[in-house]
Amino acid sequence: MAAPKKYPDELRERAVRLYRESDPKPVIRQLARQLGVHHEALRNWIRQDEADRGQRGDRPTSGELEELRRLRRENAELKRANEILKAASAFFASELDPTRRRS
Repeated sequence: MAAPKKYPDELRERAVRLYRESDPKPVIRQLARQLGVHHEALRNWIRQDEADRGQRGDRPTSGELEELRRLRRENAELKRANEILKAASAFFASELDPTRRRS
């Protein structure tokens, strides 16, 4: 289960919109202080928003991140199922082959 978010989504959206619509761009530390958030959190929100808008190529978009999380969960589940099937296969193989020694 994921940890609860420290900042509400509305605050995040408002902060990013405020930064994006400001001209000239405010200093992130000052804006973060005014909004009551950590400056690195605000910086990461802005970077992620830029990636989602296609302005950055060095970060995956939110959609790509969600797909990666989903695929990792699915992969872990498939690995667990494969281990169960291997164990069951070994068990039944030993039960069906009377010539094998049991240890």
